Amino acid sequence: MDLEKSAVGRPAERDVSRGEGCLTVAIRIPVRIVVLVLVVPVRMVWDALVVGGRFLRDTVLRPVGRALAWLAWAMFVWPWSALWRYLVVPVGRGLGWLAYRLLVVPAEWLYRTVLTPVGRAAVWAVRGAGAVLVWFFGGLWAGVTLLYARVLTPIGHGAAWLVRGIGLVLATVAVGVWTALTALVRYLAVVPALWLYARVLTPLGHAVAWLVRGIGLVLAAVAVGVWTALTALVRYLVVVPALWLYEWILTPVGHGIAWAARGLVWLVRMIFVGIGAALYWTLRILFVLPALALWRWVLAPVGRALVVVGREIAEALGHAWRVAGRISLTVGRFLARLFRWIFVEPVRWAYRSAGAPGRGRRPPGSRRGPGRRG
Repeated sequence: MDLEKSAVGRPAERDVSRGEGCLTVAIRIPVRIVVLVLVVPVRMVWDALVVGGRFLRDTVLRPVGRALAWLAWAMFVWPWSALWRYLVVPVGRGLGWLAYRLLVVPAEWLYRTVLTPVGRAAVWAVRGAGAVLVWFFGGLWAGVTLLYARVLTPIGHGAAWLVRGIGLVLATVAVGVWTALTALVRYLAVVPALWLYARVLTPLGHAVAWLVRGIGLVLAAVAVGVWTALTALVRYLVVVPALWLYEWILTPVGHGIAWAARGLVWLVRMIFVGIGAALYWTLRILFVLPALALWRWVLAPVGRALVVVGREIAEALGHAWRVAGRISLTVGRFLARLFRWIFVEPVRWAYRSAGAPGRGRRPPGSRRGPGRRG
């Protein structure tokens, strides 16, 4: 595993001469030293855990996973696949062949040898019956047409002539009766009624109309006089005093009340304006100005200092993490070489010397070839 972080794309280190404050320059080096001392053990533990995790994955988890996958395939997938391939498919094919031989072939034979001749015979019988029915109903229609033309038409013409004669006789009788009844009604009802209307009802109606017109004129004259008297009384007893009261009493009193209301509103407004101004300046002096002073002279400098400290701590953490990676890489390589010199090379030398003497002896630092590493 390569624990060395790539420096491609990493922002360059800040230059002190860029305009940073003295506080930044003063706290950068101590913060980076302290953070480096704290981060190196954490980075070394982290790299050790990463190496151990990868070793565990390559040596334990991956083989165990492959074994479990093969076991799951052998326990679940292969039985169903074998069941489908060696049992379900042959049984399905056999059932399909059996259904074809027992159902499809007999149905084709029945259709070809039984149903087709029976259908053709039924069609021939229907055609013959249709021809017979057409001949029968054609003859029946010809007989009905002949009966209508030779028998029913003369009988209908005679009946129509007879009904026409009876109608003329009845119409003549009805006209005579209507003329007689008209003459009786005219001379027994209409003429007396006209005489009664012209000689009696018209003069009587004219007299009643003249009497009603006279009474109406008298009542109108009386009503006009009463209305004139009442109008004069209301005008001089109600309207004129009311106008005088409104003009000389109510109007000055209303103007005085309106002036007093305006003055009261102005007084109340000035009172509230004064109270508001007093509260504004009180709150400004007691809260706003101290808050502004606290923000300007305490919180803003402390916030800027905390921002600088936090930024430097973050940058120091990044720098220390990269440096700790290099240190961890160096320590890991040193431990790997030490493990190789202490354990691997003696074991290899012992194996070559004792376990395989025929291959020759080589010193612990020798190599088999230029391309092989220990």
